[in-house]
Amino acid sequence: MTTEEKRDRRIYRQAHVRSLFDSIAYRYDFLNHTLSSGLDILWRRRAVRLLQQLHPRRILDVATGTADLAIETACLNPERVIGVDISTKMLEIARVKIIKKNLEDIITLESGEAEHLRFESGLFDVVMTAFGARNFENLELGLREFHRVLRIGGTVMILEFSKPSRSPVKQFYSRYLLPLLGDLISKNRSAYEYLPSTITEFPDGEEFCTCLLSAGFSNATWYPQTFGIASIYMAVKV
Repeated sequence: MTTEEKRDRRIYRQAHVRSLFDSIAYRYDFLNHTLSSGLDILWRRRAVRLLQQLHPRRILDVATGTADLAIETACLNPERVIGVDISTKMLEIARVKIIKKNLEDIITLESGEAEHLRFESGLFDVVMTAFGARNFENLELGLREFHRVLRIGGTVMILEFSKPSRSPVKQFYSRYLLPLLGDLISKNRSAYEYLPSTITEFPDGEEFCTCLLSAGFSNATWYPQTFGIASIYMAVKV
């Protein structure tokens, strides 16, 4: 494949992902909370608690979506949280939520891609993402960008779905039930067929920790959540 063909493929995939999330943005929070029985809220809170002892001042939330994770970090009393996402519709909803919570002086939002962050190197104390890493066009490049914009001693935190190894019920949930419910609620079956496929393809557990180490991080650790439905990953830039 030529460089031009790779570029065209990347642009096509980005456009597809952007269009997909734009199309479900208005129902995204409701679907997430409903289809996870509210567990996504618990997982975010646990992830933020793991950051509490770090006392981060500058936080970057990549693939922020409707900014639930960014909003959750307000309890850490940071100076600045920046949320980045490729979906303009998601960002529109996120801005409304931030204004309602009077957090516009702390949290700012902008359009951007994980693989091409506009920020200078070593700027952030924490770089994080929740349920976004599996949608990166190039996971390795995205993780290296996380590493680049972190300061020395800074922490990366990634909350992502996992593949439970001993639960056929959960496999059924991801592969069949979630697309069906997504179709009934959102009327966009393709969007919620996309979710389980990305979970299946995404590296998890020790395999994802290896990805973090390959991107330059150290001390990669993972914390399985709710029988391994999701995992919280943390690593340090040294």
